[in-house]
Amino acid sequence: MSRDGVGEQPAVRMVEVPGDRAGQRLDNFLLGQLKGAPRSLVYKLVRSGQVRVDGRRAKPETKLSGGESVRIPPVRLTEAGEAVAPPSGLVARVADSIVFEDAHLLALDKPSGIAAHGGSGVSHGAIELLRAARPGESLELVHRLDRDTSGLLVIAKKRSALTGLQRLMREGGITKRYLALLVGRMPDGELRVDVALQKSTLQGGERMVRADEGGKDSLSLFRVLERRGGHSFAEVRIETGRTHQIRVHAAHVGHPVAGDPKYGDREANRRLKDKAGLKRLFLHAASLEFSLGDGRDYLLSAPLPADLSGVLDRLG
Repeated sequence: MSRDGVGEQPAVRMVEVPGDRAGQRLDNFLLGQLKGAPRSLVYKLVRSGQVRVDGRRAKPETKLSGGESVRIPPVRLTEAGEAVAPPSGLVARVADSIVFEDAHLLALDKPSGIAAHGGSGVSHGAIELLRAARPGESLELVHRLDRDTSGLLVIAKKRSALTGLQRLMREGGITKRYLALLVGRMPDGELRVDVALQKSTLQGGERMVRADEGGKDSLSLFRVLERRGGHSFAEVRIETGRTHQIRVHAAHVGHPVAGDPKYGDREANRRLKDKAGLKRLFLHAASLEFSLGDGRDYLLSAPLPADLSGVLDRLG
């Protein structure tokens, strides 16, 4: 504390981007530099021009090359009220949900109701909670899951693993398998849904996705495993990873995901809640299969959670 009673102000920092961060987005780089800062604050700093890359303004999604000089403005998180310590119970819950770990990556069986990352009104997502559980470790989110979707979420522990996994994501080198309960009787056999998707943001920040020829190519493969109570318990494999892809594709073919409040069938959701106790989206990321080379082959899995398997049992 200085003599006039005002605490020392944090100084502007000039940080050189390490070479192994080449390809990383600016917002993710800043989240690693500003420990505890919510994503919303990082976006505000970048968009207001307070963050500069080699002296120039940049966007949150700007890809770094390595070697740039990044201006990071002074931020007093605690005094500004921007950072709030995550609840210890949530931190422990996420830490306890780790189902696989090695020197390169770890995988969470993310509970439904926890976002992949903070932002858009969410203070703490899975990645922030995990960083709180493991301070000082380098942890980077590889991909996303909808907040209401449970299941496998992969976190990179090394930059090489992050870039390798993101390349596999772009090239379709990861086999992603989901389990879902779909409303109604979907046809037997494999149903291929090759429908482009367009993302938009409504007033208030809510994200919506619709089938639109002008959108991004998207491919989902549905296969019924069992019939339960007039509905279809199905395996879904996705060749692309668009926002809300399975939910929009399922609704597009007339068999929305059970319990989906955004794209689903409200009346069917009400009946499933009353009859089988379904209280949330019935969508679970069950397995991921990929290879990072050098003999490192991965088959990660997360069993169907008890609340969803209980719904299937009650449907008979």
